[in-house]
Amino acid sequence: MDRIIAINTRRGRHGANMMRSFFPDDASRQASLGSYFTTIFTRQYVHSSVCERTADAAAFWVPPEAQAKAVPDAETIEELLSILGDRAGVFRDTVETAAKHTPEEPHWYLALIGADPAAQGQGQGASLLRSGLAKADAAGLPAYLESSKAANLPFYEHFGFTVREEVRLPQDGPTLWAMWREPRGPVNA
Repeated sequence: MDRIIAINTRRGRHGANMMRSFFPDDASRQASLGSYFTTIFTRQYVHSSVCERTADAAAFWVPPEAQAKAVPDAETIEELLSILGDRAGVFRDTVETAAKHTPEEPHWYLALIGADPAAQGQGQGASLLRSGLAKADAAGLPAYLESSKAANLPFYEHFGFTVREEVRLPQDGPTLWAMWREPRGPVNA
């Protein structure tokens, strides 16, 4: 678990712009992200998602039957708000805005994917994405993700995702691209 936290604290793919909006101070961002991801992973994702990892990348997928359990409990929310400090309001508004745009139909949700920046471009993230998509396809279900980094859209589009909606996050937050992929046969990309 410590390796997954370290990867995602330094991650570059999913959510980099989002994390900068939550933790804008360059000097304290690394430590704050460590606390944030430790809380998210140990109190939320580990209980409700499918975690897969390689040596330098990790992905958390939430299957449809676990999505109700993937919502943080009150204690987890309080812990996150404490970590976020004066950015807690931004976090709360962002989560509420994103939740309004979450698809209601059953789907596999890519909650998080990240690779150590030193390992990016080696195919580890793509391998994890293929694996999760294979599970969604085997269940005959679509997949959904959100990206706050425009440069990552072509990466996800390569795997069959299309932008379903563009959401401008509150309080000068980044744009969030809601992406959807219909189920298909085995992924051969």
